[in-house]
Amino acid sequence: MGALDELVPLLKKLRLSGVLETLDLRVREAAEDDVAHIEFLVRLLRDEVERRESKQMATRIRKACFEHAKTLEDFDFVFNPTVPKAKVLELATCAFVPRHENVLLLGPTGVGKSHLAQAIGYRACRAKHTTLFIAAHELFNELRAARADGTFHKRLQRYLNVELLILDDLGLRPLQHTDPLDLYDLVRGRYERGAMIVTSNRAVKELHPMFGDPLLASAALDRLLHHAHVLELNGHSYRTHTPREVSTHA
Repeated sequence: MGALDELVPLLKKLRLSGVLETLDLRVREAAEDDVAHIEFLVRLLRDEVERRESKQMATRIRKACFEHAKTLEDFDFVFNPTVPKAKVLELATCAFVPRHENVLLLGPTGVGKSHLAQAIGYRACRAKHTTLFIAAHELFNELRAARADGTFHKRLQRYLNVELLILDDLGLRPLQHTDPLDLYDLVRGRYERGAMIVTSNRAVKELHPMFGDPLLASAALDRLLHHAHVLELNGHSYRTHTPREVSTHA
């Protein structure tokens, strides 16, 4: 039995079988470049760390449930120069996530709110933060159904436990039935415990009437806006232009 035959079961037992992916390459490097034993081991283990981090990154992105693969590099700041690029880039550092702060991206349809939200969410995944993207109407549908079958608190925990929750298109559809109360429970549950990005085509003053109850609205919005970065995005809609002129933004 050769040394490699003995090595494989040992690596599997230590859950280091990924090392085998680059083992042959590193062995050739060591022989050709006269690499010291310690350096050889460092290179091999670095490969394993990078492999695991890449796998974990892919898992975070998959679990984030982004609608589209959007990045800041794809965003055309030139098309709408009123979009505060410096502020967006600051938010893209994701320093607001461990501080449990909120981001509100407000503005008319088509100016890039969803694109920026998902791009920042992608950066959050890169920064090893658990992230979840969901359209507001889908979240309310799920919570309404959960109330009906008695699983509300269990379902709500899914949206409370992630480090960054992205709620897209809040206010695009009227809040109905238990939606205002569900939104309040969501905001209260995440207040100073988790970060949120909310996109909406409504201005801050238009969010209040959505609840239908002044007291519930005040309680929810006071928490939502307390530690919030509010960006009002204005400009032309990317959707009114052909792909040749500019890429489509959400």
